[in-house]
Amino acid sequence: MSSHSYTQEDPGGEFPRYVGAMLRVVWQWVRDEMYAGVVAAGYDDLNAAHVALWRYPGLDGLRPSQLADHVGITKQSVNDLLGHLEGQGYLRRVPDPADGRARVIRLTSKGRRLAETIYDEARAAQLQIAEILGPQRYTQLHNSLELLTEILSKELHRPSPNARSRSG
Repeated sequence: MSSHSYTQEDPGGEFPRYVGAMLRVVWQWVRDEMYAGVVAAGYDDLNAAHVALWRYPGLDGLRPSQLADHVGITKQSVNDLLGHLEGQGYLRRVPDPADGRARVIRLTSKGRRLAETIYDEARAAQLQIAEILGPQRYTQLHNSLELLTEILSKELHRPSPNARSRSG
């Protein structure tokens, strides 16, 4: 186990790897595993960007603008991806019952089967990580990430200090 300071260079002049950079490597591996599994299941009309739209808890019922915020890409990019998925029969964009000017995403039966496949592949990747780490380390990782998710999710939904200063 490394005893690196969080901000100090090690004796070789290198900074320790940042948590975000390490999480990115793991996330990219999970995405690659999920996409490979989706293609192997016969969904060869999609690319990795389409599969990446399916993030917990899913996209059914979201407005495209909410999905764009959720996955961190532009509304135009989301609408391009949704247009392809709609053309392939995975989903429909229907009027939002709460606001007829807006649209919401509704999965078709084909889209629900795809979602099941994506989540099955995510579970398989998670099991591989558990195998790599072993039960104790995996439990520690999972519990730590749950705690971080709970705490940081609250932070994500707070207005930024700049937003508060402009409105007050």
